[in-house]
Amino acid sequence: MNRIKTIMIADDDPGILDAVCIMLEFEGYNVYCTPDGAEILNMNSKLPDLLLLDIWMSGIDGRDICKQLKQNPTTNKLPVVLISASRDIEGSALAAGADDFLAKPFDIDDLLNKIERNLVN
Repeated sequence: MNRIKTIMIADDDPGILDAVCIMLEFEGYNVYCTPDGAEILNMNSKLPDLLLLDIWMSGIDGRDICKQLKQNPTTNKLPVVLISASRDIEGSALAAGADDFLAKPFDIDDLLNKIERNLVN
């Protein structure tokens, strides 16, 4: 039996956060939304199956969070999709250890394809 997958979304733009959370819940995912990307660094248990992480958030850079996650043995297998309004930084997102990159604005089908491709079964 397949377990419902859990996705955590970290984005400091409340409009994007709400819209993506609603769309993914509609698609049948368990979704946790936070405007604070550093929150994922404090999670010791109940990790999500995938993290959607905005690169430029107030207070901390999503690439730095991604690097920390990928260096930690507890979280290094967690798939991370970095999101940014800047299309020019895909290379630095992947260099930070991201499993994938998505430029804003994005089509919901592109988001869903990236999620499905990166989810660990």
